[in-house]
Amino acid sequence: MSEKTDKDLLTAFATVLRRERQRAGLSQEELAHRAGKSMRYISLLESCRHQPSLSTLRGLCDGLGIRMSDFVLAIEEELTG
Repeated sequence: MSEKTDKDLLTAFATVLRRERQRAGLSQEELAHRAGKSMRYISLLESCRHQPSLSTLRGLCDGLGIRMSDFVLAIEEELTG
C-alpha cells in the first residue's frame, strides 16, 4: 500500500462523511443536531478544515445510524480506492 498523507486521510474522511450523511437523507443541520455539534462544525469537517476527535466520530456515527467500524472501513476503502 502506498503511503498516504494526513491530507489524504482527511479528504477520505470528509468524502465518507458527506456520502453517509446524504445516504441517510440528512442535512448538515440535522446531522449536527443529532451529533450534538454545530452546523458550522459539520461544514468544516466536510470541507477538510477540521479533524474530529474520537468522541466526535462516535457522535457522528450515532447521528448517521452506523457503526464506527463501518465508517472507518469506508474511509480505508476510500483511501485505497
